Amino acid sequence: MPRFRMSEIRKHDAKSTHPWVTHGDKVYDITEWISAHPGGQVILRAAGGSIEPYWNIFTIHKNQYVYDILNQYLIGYIHQADLVDGKPAQETIEDPFADDPVRHPDLITRTMKPRNAETPEQALSAQFITPNELFYVRNHMWVPKLTPDEAEAHILTVELPDGTTKEYTLRDLKTKFAEKKITAVLQCSGNRRSHMSRGSGRATNGLQWEAGAISNATWEGVLLSDILADAGFDAATVRNGTSEAQHVHFSGMEAYGSSIPIKKAVDPQGDVLLAYGMNGKPLPRDHGYPLRSIVPGHVAARSVKWLSQITLSDEESPSQWQRKDYKCFGPNQTKVDWEKAPAIQELPVQSAITGVKLGEWTTPSQETSSDSAEPAKEVALNGYAYSGGGRSVIRVDVSLDDGKSWSQANLLPDEESKYDGKSWSWKRWTFNGAVPLEAFKTPEDGAAGKETDDDKNTIRRGSARRPANESSQHTKSNRRCTTVAIKATDEVYNTQPESHAATWNFRGNLATAWHRVQVCTDCSPNAIVLKKYSDDDKKSSHEKS
Repeated sequence: MPRFRMSEIRKHDAKSTHPWVTHGDKVYDITEWISAHPGGQVILRAAGGSIEPYWNIFTIHKNQYVYDILNQYLIGYIHQADLVDGKPAQETIEDPFADDPVRHPDLITRTMKPRNAETPEQALSAQFITPNELFYVRNHMWVPKLTPDEAEAHILTVELPDGTTKEYTLRDLKTKFAEKKITAVLQCSGNRRSHMSRGSGRATNGLQWEAGAISNATWEGVLLSDILADAGFDAATVRNGTSEAQHVHFSGMEAYGSSIPIKKAVDPQGDVLLAYGMNGKPLPRDHGYPLRSIVPGHVAARSVKWLSQITLSDEESPSQWQRKDYKCFGPNQTKVDWEKAPAIQELPVQSAITGVKLGEWTTPSQETSSDSAEPAKEVALNGYAYSGGGRSVIRVDVSLDDGKSWSQANLLPDEESKYDGKSWSWKRWTFNGAVPLEAFKTPEDGAAGKETDDDKNTIRRGSARRPANESSQHTKSNRRCTTVAIKATDEVYNTQPESHAATWNFRGNLATAWHRVQVCTDCSPNAIVLKKYSDDDKKSSHEKS
């Protein structure tokens, strides 16, 4: 392969028709990668030089599958005259994440730059409304920073199919349109991805979320349908089939883009919101300040933050995140045609265990008062359940013996609003029961031999769970375990699959198999939730806002 001088490489910068980057002593022509790169044209920041300083910041790139993609575009090497001890001179860049907001220390960070962090499991079901500071964070790049004055003057551009545009400032949206509040869950398509990886025994690409890439909030803003009507779009054309527009594109200030079907956008029961408030406060920076779309019942990837443009089109958004991400494929498919798979929109039914307690409690449920003299171990569980598309969860089934027998959890009577019959929020649930001691088996007996969805090498805060590789203080004679499993069913009787094996996909999206947790007789009786997240507090963070 040829060797190139750095003077030649620098000519292939962001303005070049053939942008190049270097990595180590290798040279790559990334022209064909730009449209497929998840960050879109952000990669052009590195054009004409080394990509390594950027990947040292965007550490999510430091994975073998990313290097394999980059190697497809190798065209040569840096000339030896520009190498020192076989390496090119190190470049320095300004850190684009330097002005990111400070996050709550209890968030569980999956990547630092960009920041991706999940809600701690004790907080997931402690309150119906997730406090802003504990709402999970999913960012693809850095967080835009605007002053309050800049935010009020922030412009949203709406473009109709014929190319005509209309602009709205944030001030316009707040003063010229009726405000609406919608309480809705946002859930990442990769929520519980780590469970799929472990449960199936097959690796998946993407952030290895546990069960905390989901949260519930009350959003304040204006209906998208009202804005489209004001901009001149006739929703009747959608209903009678004559609309040129089939999709609504959302574009963010930081380059992220996505789209939803036009039918969802103009559906009177769709409740698509352009939100500027969250739980009674202005949107936090991490959650889209000053403006974001909220698409209830759909994957959170469609709820675009830092919203700057809305475009009505006959095609889906050209964004990489719409066309070549957030899709699912068969368990056997690893080399795929992205264009043939539909983008994830509505979400399937999901549930998770967020708290486990073994031992006595003050007010056991009716199920535990049995005439049987059989020795038993009390267990108390709690968690959440959710289904997309506005479908309400009607039942959560609980098994204390890995699916051999079942009981039903108690669905909490949260003050959930129904929007024209649609349910956009989660259901919180609790369960009290008792496991006969004979159901507990020692690990060598094999009863707890099935791989559970929870990391066998981790004990999480606030839960009565044990790792499979116990420390020496826990002997085989006193450690006896069983597997607790749950599954949810929604109002049209969709339910969760038993295992991740049948739904495995290389991207690890929509991991919705039964949630299994191993519990043991010698687990300490920890609190189900931490007190500072409890509904028993005099005032929650939401109530104070």
